[in-house]
Amino acid sequence: MSGETDLKRLLNGLSPLILEPCYVFCTLANGCYGDYSEAKPIASFQEPEGLTLVLTKENADTYGLSYEGLFRCISLQVHSSLEAVGLTAIISGKLASYDISANVIAGFYHDHVFVPEQDAEQALELLNNLSKL
Repeated sequence: MSGETDLKRLLNGLSPLILEPCYVFCTLANGCYGDYSEAKPIASFQEPEGLTLVLTKENADTYGLSYEGLFRCISLQVHSSLEAVGLTAIISGKLASYDISANVIAGFYHDHVFVPEQDAEQALELLNNLSKL
């Protein structure tokens, strides 16, 4: 199954869901892919400046990793194609119009939007309303 590409269908089927844990973004200046795998990051990205890990606040605290800000993950339940055009732009644009930052990570099946913890409920409501466009 390759996922949906039609933007109207994607918006109608968003079904956003706030995941329970609080997440943080950590960076390891000299980190390499695989570092802190025992901390169970849900995502990592290697950049020239270092390794970024996305993990639960609880796991970051357990392993003594520093971070700035707490985030909630809103998982879009629609199975979006990696080749879908415009979904990220509409989502981030909508949240930006309410001064809510959006850090989007695409998985094979779903997109996941990380928003500041204090904005999560409002962001969820805004995303739910996108299906009415």
